[in-house]
Amino acid sequence: MDKIAFVTGATSGIGKATAELLAAHGFNLVICGRRSDRLDELKQALSKQVQVQTLTFDVRDQQAVSSAIDSLPEEWKKIDILINNAGNAHGLAPIQTGSSEDWDAMMDINVKGLLYVSKVIIPGMVSRKSGQIINIGSIAGKEVYPNGNVYCASKFAVDAITSGMRLDLNPYGIRVSGIHPGLVETEFSLVRFKGDEQRASSVYKGFQPLTAKDIANTILFVINCPPHVVISDLTILPTAQASATIVHKQL
Repeated sequence: MDKIAFVTGATSGIGKATAELLAAHGFNLVICGRRSDRLDELKQALSKQVQVQTLTFDVRDQQAVSSAIDSLPEEWKKIDILINNAGNAHGLAPIQTGSSEDWDAMMDINVKGLLYVSKVIIPGMVSRKSGQIINIGSIAGKEVYPNGNVYCASKFAVDAITSGMRLDLNPYGIRVSGIHPGLVETEFSLVRFKGDEQRASSVYKGFQPLTAKDIANTILFVINCPPHVVISDLTILPTAQASATIVHKQL
């Protein structure tokens, strides 16, 4: 079997664009998400190019994660590339008025979810002494911005976990990369602002943001580096963005 890539959060945005691009380049895929209808639709489209397995689970549920991955046919458990993409922002508020439910969702999805998926897949990579892990972080994991407090904390954690993985997995030849995008136009802001389409769309007005395909192309570049090369840490911004808080807009 050709190389297998395992992509979380594949039902939309960066995850979906990554699955589509990897399929176009011949990678067999395990695509994961919470929305089975979207996974089935994506599988139908990509199965014309490669072999595809779907797994429906919420990364916050450790038992569901383990059970789903354990249910894969044996030949599909030899995962070559793990792309930990699933993640969300919930709310944008000062720490003193933030929602504890939003805090729990961000820490559970962005941090614990990444760990739960990795915990099941990494042992196989260690035993085979090969593999590649790409964790999708954020510029919010590099610098904190006002009202971003817990979301930024969750992405700082992703950055630290990525570095820790690289240290721990170094003896086994496993490449570990962190990719940290700036402003990418996806469903991200729609989720953050609880479905407020007007507020979400205003985030991306007045400049050209990154697209999900831009990040997918970056992921493919990292994957295709020669075996002796690892892109350990990469921050990617739209040209109009200079930092987490500085964006040149022409309104």
